[in-house]
Amino acid sequence: MNTRADKSIAEFAPAMIAWQKKHGRHDLPWQQTRDPYAVWLSEIMLQQTQVTAVIPYYKRFLERFPTIATLASAPADDVLALWSGLGYYSRARNLHRAAQVMVAGHGGKFPQTMDEVTALPGIGRSTAAAILVFAFGKRGAILDGNVKRVLARVRGIAGYPGDSAVAAQLWEQAELLLPKTGLRAYTQGLMDLGATVCARRNPRCTECPVQTLCIAQKNGRTAELPTRKPRKVLPQRRTQMLVLQRAGEVMLEKRPPSGIWGGLWCFPETDADADAVAVCAQRYGARVELREALPVIAHGFTHYHLDILPQPALVKAWPPGVSEPGLIWLSVEEAVGAAIPTPVRDILEQLVARSRKS
Repeated sequence: MNTRADKSIAEFAPAMIAWQKKHGRHDLPWQQTRDPYAVWLSEIMLQQTQVTAVIPYYKRFLERFPTIATLASAPADDVLALWSGLGYYSRARNLHRAAQVMVAGHGGKFPQTMDEVTALPGIGRSTAAAILVFAFGKRGAILDGNVKRVLARVRGIAGYPGDSAVAAQLWEQAELLLPKTGLRAYTQGLMDLGATVCARRNPRCTECPVQTLCIAQKNGRTAELPTRKPRKVLPQRRTQMLVLQRAGEVMLEKRPPSGIWGGLWCFPETDADADAVAVCAQRYGARVELREALPVIAHGFTHYHLDILPQPALVKAWPPGVSEPGLIWLSVEEAVGAAIPTPVRDILEQLVARSRKS
């Protein structure tokens, strides 16, 4: 290799491996195992979620579902209940389905080829590579959000990484820089560098093991790379949640299996401006008495913002024998432990706080 570009490629992986061994993270719970199930779980939980938030969920999940078989045989409600509060619930649904696929088609064992792994629900190319590297020591390039930032800066790749052409360039570099040995330390090093040193804001470039190879650092472009996603104004939506109360219990409704909060238990929803009394009469044949509305809860999704208007209502009369599938009455304490999304938990906490004041 006699060009500067070739030299930078050759130096990148050794520098990353040496840095990880000395300065990288070594005490995360999923780093203490080669069990592909535990590695897979950690990689799914870490998608779009901070390490500190993941650790307690990861430990509780493994205690309740220690193997692929126990996860596959568990009721979906139990899986979602343990995921409640972690967000992006399609991850939990895909995890559950993938476990069932492995039991049915792989003898309850995690497959060991890229094609087989990416065929499982919820596992893409980068996640599959990470699992294969950490669990089996196989060779594969990763490209999660942190790694995209590292490579965009080190290799000077402009453009929004979500665009297919830019993503293709980043994948090309990820494959080009991949070493033949030391895969675990190298892969972990990329993750660690992006999470701790090569941050989006205020990167600590003086601590970076590849700063002399970094095109963005050399050209003063660290702040502008990677290129940010073009901003757009997200639509604002409003909904009303009916907090029906009876004999110390609240009513929850199971949402459809797909879509927002798919498969979770929520308070019934209606239009923000709808007459809650009339809705309860029409929908359930119930007579209710409204209580003071709870504070509005603002919740953000990827594609829109949602204002939730919680409307408590005391049930005065409920038609005898009415028991619709997908409806359940629970105490507030039981509801908190159910498979519920964060806004529902917030509403339940408001109910508890209000009851303590009264």
